[in-house]
Amino acid sequence: MRQYDIVILGSGESGTGAAVLAKTKGLNVFVSDLGRINDKYKNVLLNHDIPFEEGKHSKDQILGANTIVKSPGIPDNVALVQEAINIKVPVISELEFAYRYTNAKLVCITGSNGKTTTTLLTHHICKKAGLNAGLAGNVGNSFAWQVAKNKHDIYILEVSSFQLDGMFEFKADIAVLLNITPDHLDRYNNSFSKYADSKFRIIQNQKAEDAFIYCADDTTIIREIQKRNIKSKKYPFSINEIIDGEGAWLENNQIIINIKSNRLIMTMEMLALQGKHNIYNSMASSVASKLIDIRKETIKASLSDFQNIEHRLEVVANVMGIEFINDSKATNINSTWYALESMQRKVIWIVGGLDKGNDYSHLMNLVRDKVKAIICLGVDNKKIFNAFADLPITMVETKSMKEAVRYAIYLGEKDDIALLSPACASFDLFENYIDRGNQFKEAVKEL
Repeated sequence: MRQYDIVILGSGESGTGAAVLAKTKGLNVFVSDLGRINDKYKNVLLNHDIPFEEGKHSKDQILGANTIVKSPGIPDNVALVQEAINIKVPVISELEFAYRYTNAKLVCITGSNGKTTTTLLTHHICKKAGLNAGLAGNVGNSFAWQVAKNKHDIYILEVSSFQLDGMFEFKADIAVLLNITPDHLDRYNNSFSKYADSKFRIIQNQKAEDAFIYCADDTTIIREIQKRNIKSKKYPFSINEIIDGEGAWLENNQIIINIKSNRLIMTMEMLALQGKHNIYNSMASSVASKLIDIRKETIKASLSDFQNIEHRLEVVANVMGIEFINDSKATNINSTWYALESMQRKVIWIVGGLDKGNDYSHLMNLVRDKVKAIICLGVDNKKIFNAFADLPITMVETKSMKEAVRYAIYLGEKDDIALLSPACASFDLFENYIDRGNQFKEAVKEL
């Protein structure tokens, strides 16, 4: 049985990046993927002379490793992973592996919702300030790949709970926790407490000189903070109350960022990203940016000219007076809540997909106030129909994106908004949320 220093499970962006880093560090590495390896990544492995297998997992090869780096998409309860853990083979994430080979400053952002936008916004501020900043984690290019090839001075990392679960020695210099709402509970034995524990791993190993930025309006975060002995310095942000000390808050329609008795003040209207959720995202990014000594003028300019990410409240087109908005990245109830909350006109709501245990009652008041029609898009839409059956609004069922978009035109009128915000995973009808969003945009363009 051949002994490897590192075996990588999964050959996507993170797995291939970890393999490249291992190879550049002189480690004996092997990549194993149960599915087919994408040609893009297969060529990288071949060019770096990294051995791999696809379509199978060779147990003797994998369990003979000194360390296993696991893709975040592979659950911890998979039999092969459990077997490795049982024989004391460390199973870690790509971020944990890459951490061993960098001394760069790390700004790490997590939360059930908003983490991609906040990560991209923080990176945008850093780049505008002229910093040698990398963007990685759950967005951008592989962290490990960049550590191997680019050597950035600072990394802005979007970190999912799945990645956090495989991080042990890893430490964030600046940790940001945006919110904690029920999501992915199927990976946590349907335990919200276990999911919250996973999110709080963002502050593990932090010391007094490190920073913890968090939303003071999130009751789960506040409850969990009270249960923990947190060593890092805390920086709360809130839109409901004035923060006594360092942090961020809303006062007289102005955002106040107070760090080291130096205040940054700007009106909400100056923000490129509108909606209550984006005030939170902007506050978190601003506090993090101030902590790495970026000038107030640069932060203000960045908050005003930032372009939002694709598939997150992305305005696609105006057709016959109806504005079509692509929010395909909203794969849970909380994301869709934020989307509906930010709408200022009547909404034709396209919703549905692979349900992750959604409780649609959390959306009831918003749907009652803002939605004039619901277009269900999924293989099984019974749960959505049952949830909103008592409301006096039109509901239709569709099985394709083209059909859903055509219904939006039929049901809508001038000044309405046709919002794709599915609140569900995409895998019943689409490859992923990107495919779903792209099909939406294509169907709108064909109108």
